[in-house]
Amino acid sequence: MPTHSEHNNAQSPGREEHHAGAATLNAGRDQDSAHQVTTGHDHRARGPSGGPHGGQGHAGHDKHAGHDPEVFRRKFWISLVLTIPIVVTSHMMMDWFGYGLDFPGMAWVGPVLGSAVFFYGGWPFLAGAVSEVRDRAPGMMLLISMAITVAYTASLATSLGLFDLDFWWELAALVTIMLLGHWQEMKAIGQAQGALAALAALLPDDAERVTDGGAVERVPVTDLTVGDTVLVRSGARVPADGRIVDGAAELDESMITGESRPVSRGVGDRVVAGTVATDSAIRVAVEAVGDDTALAGISRLVAQAQAAGGRAQVLADRFAAMLFYIAAAAAVLTFLVWWLLGDPDQAIVRTVTVLVIACPHALGLAIPLVIALSTALSAKAGILIKDRLALERMRTIDTVLFDKTGTLTKGAHTVTGIAAAGFTDTDVLRIAGAVEADSEHPLARALTGVAHERGLHAQATGFRSLTGRGVQAVVDGHIYAVGGPALLRELGASVPAGLREAAAQWSQRGAAVLHLLRLNGSGTPEVIGAFALEDEVRPEARQAIEQLRRAGIGKIVMITGDARPVAEAVAADLGFVAGVDEVFAEVLPADKDRTVAELQARGLRVAMVGDGVNDAPALARADVGLAIGAGTDVAIESAGVVLASSDPRAVTGVIRLSRASYRKMIQNLAWAAGYNIVAIPLAAGALAWAGITLGPAIGAVLMSASTIVVAVNAQLLRRVQLAPRQ
Repeated sequence: MPTHSEHNNAQSPGREEHHAGAATLNAGRDQDSAHQVTTGHDHRARGPSGGPHGGQGHAGHDKHAGHDPEVFRRKFWISLVLTIPIVVTSHMMMDWFGYGLDFPGMAWVGPVLGSAVFFYGGWPFLAGAVSEVRDRAPGMMLLISMAITVAYTASLATSLGLFDLDFWWELAALVTIMLLGHWQEMKAIGQAQGALAALAALLPDDAERVTDGGAVERVPVTDLTVGDTVLVRSGARVPADGRIVDGAAELDESMITGESRPVSRGVGDRVVAGTVATDSAIRVAVEAVGDDTALAGISRLVAQAQAAGGRAQVLADRFAAMLFYIAAAAAVLTFLVWWLLGDPDQAIVRTVTVLVIACPHALGLAIPLVIALSTALSAKAGILIKDRLALERMRTIDTVLFDKTGTLTKGAHTVTGIAAAGFTDTDVLRIAGAVEADSEHPLARALTGVAHERGLHAQATGFRSLTGRGVQAVVDGHIYAVGGPALLRELGASVPAGLREAAAQWSQRGAAVLHLLRLNGSGTPEVIGAFALEDEVRPEARQAIEQLRRAGIGKIVMITGDARPVAEAVAADLGFVAGVDEVFAEVLPADKDRTVAELQARGLRVAMVGDGVNDAPALARADVGLAIGAGTDVAIESAGVVLASSDPRAVTGVIRLSRASYRKMIQNLAWAAGYNIVAIPLAAGALAWAGITLGPAIGAVLMSASTIVVAVNAQLLRRVQLAPRQ
């Protein structure tokens, strides 16, 4: 067995708790960044670019197409008010419903109010069409504009006596319904992307900075610099990332980790901007501000994920571009056929209907809304998607490879066994805790921590470190020592049979063993206690393994640099299945990625979960890399997904999200494509001979209904269970 000091090698490297995203921090708090939408037809969310004010937000977009839910809401209601008189005074409506109206100037209701609806309500679409033409990216806005422009021109010509086609009510209804559909679409995307605005809102505007003289001054958060000390009162939010230098508190970290229960934080512990001190005040030394905070990093990760389209988005974009040319060609062909058949009125009606019904509203929303919703929902659950392709690939994973230390285990030793000879377990733990009280060794801290938790306190004096062997101190007037095998050999101490048997069992499963000795001056040291210390398995790790099996993952693999007995003991504790699951022990850091490659060579699709620097190559090589959020910057940079809560159960949540979001994308694409395949021929009048036709207004209703179906289907993602199940 290694000596007391040699147990450093069995410890997980001292990992600074570093919350997810800290390595990729460069997101601002500008609310516009939370609602990035491109101009014209493209509804994909765009993340911040070049800093907090980068990219094009709504402010920039309004000048093109007014893609702001509030703009469309206002235009819809005003257009609806203007449309009602147009519809009521339409001769077609009077004939349909058997009523009659006649008053001076009624003939001008359609032209006047219809023109107002066309220019006011239709302006976002007309402006968007100009933008699409300028960008040489024809799409939805151009299709809508072509439809309403043809309808307006024909109606105006009729009102001037140049044509015989009263089209005002259809035009007004078309514009109004388009505004309604677009309002709901922008509202849905805005709600999904509001995750970024919600994250930004977590940061307080002001902070209480402690001056060199000890006074407290209130300053804007933007004035804080690294090295400042801030006072965080009970109920207040931490203004910047840092470390507690005074006080202790229960902190609500749910906005960062997704964990609903407050966690205890004391002197020396790291705290994150945006978290809340729930019960008492603390003083925090600032270590990161602004774009360098974990919260800003999370915001940037969410924005990047929402901006990334993935394979499904590429497919949707290609289909949308193709649809424009198909619709335009169908509209021209429809016009020519009906014109040649000698029915110019129907030629215009059918052409307008084709253009309206072919608008790829549903297609434009099919993928972006799923992307926006999935990344927002995952961020709320503490799952940060850095790479959309990684999320897409997660649905195909059949093997999950876990790094042991810090992922399946806590990366810190705890007392798992106590044995005593001539004393009670409580006595030996109380004495050992007192002897180790002044030691900074990780094993010593484990002993003192357990003694403190059980309320066992004793006063020790004369503390002395025995380099490489252990420590000693005086407790209750007696000299005691705590150490490993090296201390026993040096003192020639004999271990009682009962303690020897317990130590042998502990050692067999890979535990570190420490002994408590009472030094009797002239006599032989008496061994009165023994302790087993092991890297504690996370309680949630067992649940994670069970949930992965229920999710259909065929193989669970654990990899570690620890000795095989240690690895096998942890695997048994976790419920690994012999002959199915695998354990790779005594693996050098440089060889972890080779292990991933070996698994892939067998035809397995591997997701790697890790948190350390030596996990980075393996995370990068795996089909999907998932970094535990308390891990290092390098691991986080190398992964496609970051689990902010350090809870391995979140891996199952990623799988569920991947499968559900992909399913929604395919369903939406199938609906949008199938709808157009059926609707365009009907709009062109292919079944007019059978008396089956679609008017422009009905086409607008169906097109908007298609958009609503896609939006509602995407919203069903909210039912996916992402938070770890207890």
